Amino acid sequence: MPFVKGKSGNPNGRPKVVKDVQELARTYTTEAVATLAEVMRDKEAAPAARVVAANAILDRGYGKPAQHISAEVETRYVAELPSVAQDGDTWERQYSPRRLQ
Repeated sequence: MPFVKGKSGNPNGRPKVVKDVQELARTYTTEAVATLAEVMRDKEAAPAARVVAANAILDRGYGKPAQHISAEVETRYVAELPSVAQDGDTWERQYSPRRLQ
C-alpha cells in the first residue's frame, strides 16, 4: 500500500513508550559505563567478556566503526518484444493475459 503524497506514513510519530524507556535507560549511563570498565579491567573475567566490555565502551564513546562494502554488480536488461501479429485475433491468441499466466 503506497503512501499518499503529502501525508505522513506515521502521523503520530514515535510511540511515547519507546521515548520513556529510552529516557529511563539513559539515567543508568554512568553506572553502565562504570560496570563495563570494571568488567574490562577484571583480570579474572573471561577474556571474551573483557573484550565485549571494551568494545561497548569504545562504541559508545566514538561510535561503531564504519563498515565499507564493495561489490561489483553487472546489470543486464532482457526484454522479449512481441512479434507483429497479422490481425487482432492472432495477437489475442498469442498475447492474451490468460495465456501469459
